[in-house]
Formats: sequence, C-alpha cells, structure tokens
Amino acid sequence: MLAVVITGERLEILERPNPKPGPTGVVVTVHSFGLNAADIMQRAGHYPAPPGWPADVPGMEFAGVVSTVGREVDVPLVGRRVCGLVGGGAQATLCAAPYEHLIFVPDHVTWEEAGGFAESFTTAFDALFLQASLQPGERVLISGAAGGVGTAAVQLAHAKGAHVIAVTRDAKPHQKLRELGADETITNDEVANLEPVNVILELIGAANLGTAQRVLAPFARVVVIGVGGGSKVDIDLLNVMVRRATITGSTLRSRSRAEKAKVIARVNEEVGPLWNEGKLKVPSAGRFNFEDINRAYAFFSKPGKFGKVIVSIRE
Repeated sequence: MLAVVITGERLEILERPNPKPGPTGVVVTVHSFGLNAADIMQRAGHYPAPPGWPADVPGMEFAGVVSTVGREVDVPLVGRRVCGLVGGGAQATLCAAPYEHLIFVPDHVTWEEAGGFAESFTTAFDALFLQASLQPGERVLISGAAGGVGTAAVQLAHAKGAHVIAVTRDAKPHQKLRELGADETITNDEVANLEPVNVILELIGAANLGTAQRVLAPFARVVVIGVGGGSKVDIDLLNVMVRRATITGSTLRSRSRAEKAKVIARVNEEVGPLWNEGKLKVPSAGRFNFEDINRAYAFFSKPGKFGKVIVSIRE
C-alpha cells in the first residue's frame, strides 16, 4: 500500500506493507480522510500515536470500503461503505481498524464528506451528550464553532433542541453557522455580554474560557476538548462553587478499544439516522488529492477555515 509517512518536518508518500485485520478487525480500502489538529501535532513530534498504532503514519479518521475482515468477525461487512476512527495510520490507501469502530456511510453521501465525518461528529456527540448531558431547551455555547468539531456540534445541539450559541474569532462564518442551526452567532469579544449558559463546549481553551466562565448558569457543565488558544487559565473557584458548576475534559484518541466502541455504537444509533435523513453536513474548508498531502497540511495550519480539510485518494 501507499502511506503518508512522517520524515522529519515533511511528509512523504511511501510504500508500506499491507495491513492485516487481526481476529476482530477489518481492513478498509480508503477513499478519503480528514485532517485534524492531532495530525499537525504528531508531525511536529508533540502527539505520538498510542501504543500499537503506526508511529510514523498519521491519521485518525478514514472513509472507504471494507475489503477484508478478521476470522472472528461475524458481521457481514465486506463491501460496506464505512468511515471510522483509529489511533493512527488512516492516511494510507489501506487502513486496519477494529470492526466495532466503524460508522456506516449512507449511500447518498460522497466520499469527500464521509472522510471528514467520524472524528468531528463522534467527538462532538461524546462531549455534548455523554460528557455534558445536554438537554432540549438548554443554552449551549460552542467556541471555535467554525472548525470541524464546531460545525458538527452546532448541528447536533440544534437537532437535540438546544439553544445554540456559536462563537468565532470574527463574523465571516456567522451566516453559514446559522444555516447549520446556530440560534446566535457572536465573536469572542461578545461572550461576556451573554445571558447565562448551561453548557460550554470549549474548543479553543484559555483564550475563550477565561471570559466564558463568567456566564455560567447554575449547574452548568463545561467540557474542554481543545486548547489551541492556550491550556492555562485562571478559574474563579468561588464562581464554580456558587454556580455548582462542573468542569471536565475529554479526548478520544487515548481511550481504550472498548471505551471507543461504546461511543461509536451510540453514534451509529443516534447520529446515524440523522445522517441518513440528510440532516447533517460536513462543510468543506478545502479538498486535496493524496499526492498533495503537504499542501493539505499547510492549508490546514492556516487560520480562518470553515469546516473540514479533506484528502481524497484517487481510485
């Protein structure tokens, strides 16, 4: 197979041995994959893959067709259109994955869209509903709403019946976010003027949470899943006490196989029908061919994008 390989500060597409599925795994012929901040960090040497995953082939999400299954897989998967999550190695023409980490792709969805679905929507679903227990009618503030996870979170929270407040660095993406379901769209400097919120989905980190902590409603829940804007912030503990608020954090990559399987099962059950019905979208910030992988990474590293950066592998 061909794979994206980290060689110093650059990426090269090199030949690698074809992966094997393992007894309860599958091998997927990859058609597309999305880029994520973790890929940039891994290339820089700051975010190594978990044990057991390729150390120098990045990529945590893929979309394609199941080509091989392990001997203990008793589910009819060969030939199925799927996307899914892995600890690494997704940026290749073939990718091995646990079969229970697959999400089924509707027939009407393009490969480009499918390539950017798994990481964003699984992360957003886990944070909003499994960590923060977001309920219909609650007010949810989503920082960094223009990114892949942010756009997914806006749609999922809207589908749940929450009041969605999308926060961005400037007003350029506000109309698009309203089209995805945001009830309010504001910039970072307007957060302090908000009415109290029940849930904060923190995708930026210190740059946003320092202000957002001032608008917590009683029993508010804060879930931190991104720290690109800084990882250290002064927290007003008295405010946390008075509001009886909860602050937690979450990552998916480092979780065990069983933990991820539980989340993805819920995604297939609760998010899958919305995707099948055409109620969810994966906005594209940019699309690149496999051989242009270095250009794709350079584009991803620039600010001001709306949605996902997708890389397609030509058949």
